[in-house]
Amino acid sequence: MSRRTLDTQQVVESAAALADAEGLDAVTLTRVAEHLGVRQPALYRHVDSFDALIRALGLRGRGILADRLGAAAVGMAGDDAVWAMGVAWRSMVADHPGLYAATDRYPCATDPELEEAVERVVEVLGQALTAYGLSDVDRVHAARSMRSVFHGFAHLESGDGHPYALDLDDSFNRLVNLLCAGIRQMATVPV
Repeated sequence: MSRRTLDTQQVVESAAALADAEGLDAVTLTRVAEHLGVRQPALYRHVDSFDALIRALGLRGRGILADRLGAAAVGMAGDDAVWAMGVAWRSMVADHPGLYAATDRYPCATDPELEEAVERVVEVLGQALTAYGLSDVDRVHAARSMRSVFHGFAHLESGDGHPYALDLDDSFNRLVNLLCAGIRQMATVPV
């Protein structure tokens, strides 16, 4: 193998492409090195360990998710914003299944950078809820609920965890309608 100049971003991008194409379990340092045309030890200049690489994938996945949620909600308010972000969440998971799987690989507690990445997602969700007239506390609760709902549905959908022979889009539509009704119920000011 010839020598080539690498940086951390190239290593993470290569691992992300492999994860999205073949699944997170296909990512190994050996496979990433082969994809980059280097020997495995060359990767250690850019990632401390396999766990550090998976953590970097989780951060990248959360960043893409937050960016997509924010972009989807631009110009939207109320139920329309919730719908747009739900669709964006599902789309991100469909487009980046390996990166999304990495977001669940390690607990965020005690890792300030991972905690911050999760909080960014919750903040983006919460910002889109201002039209509901929720108190600051209720907006955080509603944003956390949205995160739980969208993550749960997407996680089950990506892992074939919906065994009934019903249309998943119909299930998702009903779920978002239920979520919007719940958020409206929380509102201190009628929508």
